[in-house]
Amino acid sequence: MKLHKEGTVTLILEILVFSLFNYLAYTYASKYITCFTSIVTGFLFIMTLNFFRIPKREFERKEGVVYAPCDGKVVVIEETIEQEYYKDKRIQVSIFMSPLNVHNQLYPISGAVKYTKYHPGKFLVAWHPKASTENERSTVVVENNKITVLFRQIAGALARRIVTYSTVDDKATVADEYGFIKFGSRVDLYFPIGTKINTQLEEKVTAGQSIIATY
Repeated sequence: MKLHKEGTVTLILEILVFSLFNYLAYTYASKYITCFTSIVTGFLFIMTLNFFRIPKREFERKEGVVYAPCDGKVVVIEETIEQEYYKDKRIQVSIFMSPLNVHNQLYPISGAVKYTKYHPGKFLVAWHPKASTENERSTVVVENNKITVLFRQIAGALARRIVTYSTVDDKATVADEYGFIKFGSRVDLYFPIGTKINTQLEEKVTAGQSIIATY
């Protein structure tokens, strides 16, 4: 397991701030407060390490398969109007990431990047119905000779930064990394009507391994 590059600054700042807290507690506070400070800061640092971890995994790359772009739990499967790019009816599949999940995102299919756009916005909880259209978010569309898939990183109540590495005309390779959400929250996918969905509500999925749809 390694740590993601997006966590470097956060971890350095935590080390500096937590070291200062522990020094002040050790110097000026009672041993009980010193012990409490050490436990709390140690726990928070371990949680941050866990958040930015990148586990070593083996990925399959089958044809005609859309893989999960992130770890998490499927919370939405429904037909809806996608208003940003397609502007027509699509099948939406949403995956919620808890603070314990790995938070980098992988390409769900291979193809050419046709569209990318970042939107500043609110920080509603990830399961809020308006999170897809009102929260901070970043949209990517990848197209190959069989299907076009839109996937959208969405920040949640704890998230304050979305990172997307994709640019238009990039070559997307399934299971390669395309982004990261710091302390955040959810990824939506939009498929053409008629696409076979191979997941179900409440199912836990793994990025680059779990099959979301086939075409």
